Amino acid sequence: MKLLELYILRRIFQMFLVALLPVLTIIWTIQVLGRINLVTDTGQSMGSFIQLATFILPTIIPVVLPFALVIGITQTLTAMNNDSELPVIDAAGASRGIIYRPVLVLAFVLSVFSFLVANFVEPPSRVAARQMVAAAYADLFSSVIEEKTFRSIEEGLYVEISERHSGRVLKGLFVVDYRDPNFDLIYYAREGLIDEGGASLTMRDGEVHRKTPDGRVSIIKFASYAFDLSAMSQSSGEMTFNAGDRSLAFLWNPDQSDPNVQRSPGNYRSELHARLTEWTFPFVFALIALAVAGDSRSHRERRLHPMVTALILAFALRWIGFSAKNAVRQDEIYIPLMYLIPIVSGLGFTYLLATHRRIVLPKPVSRVVNNLVRKAQSRFESSGPASGGAA
Repeated sequence: MKLLELYILRRIFQMFLVALLPVLTIIWTIQVLGRINLVTDTGQSMGSFIQLATFILPTIIPVVLPFALVIGITQTLTAMNNDSELPVIDAAGASRGIIYRPVLVLAFVLSVFSFLVANFVEPPSRVAARQMVAAAYADLFSSVIEEKTFRSIEEGLYVEISERHSGRVLKGLFVVDYRDPNFDLIYYAREGLIDEGGASLTMRDGEVHRKTPDGRVSIIKFASYAFDLSAMSQSSGEMTFNAGDRSLAFLWNPDQSDPNVQRSPGNYRSELHARLTEWTFPFVFALIALAVAGDSRSHRERRLHPMVTALILAFALRWIGFSAKNAVRQDEIYIPLMYLIPIVSGLGFTYLLATHRRIVLPKPVSRVVNNLVRKAQSRFESSGPASGGAA
């Protein structure tokens, strides 16, 4: 790679990190704070909380990474154009490949990285996080909750234990579950046992009262009843795996005897094809950024900032991808659409780059966005500290 290409690559990568890290940190913090009750309610150590936060991180990276790349590319190329670097490159007779190559190399590397994270890092991280939650709730039942005291596990779920014995044996279990708006559940059992893995609570010799909104009550007596501690919901007593928790190999050939696969095969179908297509978005988004900001333009030309244009197009394409994924969940006839979206859009933006065509938003859209940006800027400036003083 030539010296100029390395220079462009370094600047884009630095701006990519500047865009990625703050956004990733904000979203990660929001996700982590949503699970702070794992520490406050279950008595877990801060080390366990940090470990759980680490497991959450791989689920965010594939979503944020493509948009950070768009920001890095458009901001860098716009700055180079404003500093007359792009016009000088054109005036020197250099090919556009000097600008395109470092961008596409970085986009390809990030696409492969996104594929590896989404298929080989994120699924085991999800499973590990669910296992930690299961173990935390197992500890909550077996050691944290005080005897003869009602304890709120989460909103709408309350537990009371009469006695706690060795071997994770609980006596006099009383569980109230108001989380489902369609019915209220009240469990009573003479005895409960938490399994060694901490994945389930088995209640024995009890009954469950089910009350519907119209006031009807049904009572079911049971000899044994299982509670999934990882999801705090009724379960068969085993760890419940969702489609996002499964490996690529399992999604490719799912076990048809699995209850979750039988219950919602569309989720596994859409997850498989999303894993095989969504990793291409960093590369497609890089083509969008190049088509919007990859050419030199006069400073006198009024236009919407290239980063705004590129982000609007990227968000629109990502929304179409999500819509296609939801459609595949309902009917497999839409599967080709998930592959056509990155292929057609990639070829379209490649054609624009090859023919040196400029891509701009329609004037009405650009005018509306410009007005919104100006209003946001004026509000930001008016909310700042007042300048000046008395004459």
